[in-house]
Amino acid sequence: MISPDGIFLDHETQTGPLAIIISLYVLNVGPDDCIVEPLRAFKEFSGSMPYVGAFTTHTEQILVPLVSKIKHNRQTITKLLDGKCPPAKLPGDFSFLVYPLPKIALCYIFYEADEDFPAGVTCLFANNAASFIPVDGLADVGEYTSKTIIHLLGQNR
Repeated sequence: MISPDGIFLDHETQTGPLAIIISLYVLNVGPDDCIVEPLRAFKEFSGSMPYVGAFTTHTEQILVPLVSKIKHNRQTITKLLDGKCPPAKLPGDFSFLVYPLPKIALCYIFYEADEDFPAGVTCLFANNAASFIPVDGLADVGEYTSKTIIHLLGQNR
């Protein structure tokens, strides 16, 4: 809930990074619908260059050691993060599409480790995601969505 008294999630006042992300979203979201495809890499958004390294580290690489656990728990993750079916014919071993904010879709693509390659994770955004939040906030959406996935894994042991 958003009110003049603050931003509340599950009746708890938010004052940290999540409150800032939600505030940025609320200030910038417009009437346009989310256009998922074609999906876009974070680095494809104008002005993203200063944030690409942090995005890669804090959104994608933090999930690499957890690929098999994520695969086992992907139904729970997608259910709790308003998941939808990902676009057809994506690369990788498995993927899911989640909506951490109503008009911002993130598509996570996972590659399981094999004898030739290590595990990997790619996070792509809905095509017009930057229309709803500034690009630095978009990077934060990726980071905090990945942190939420990690948190959910800890609760589903």
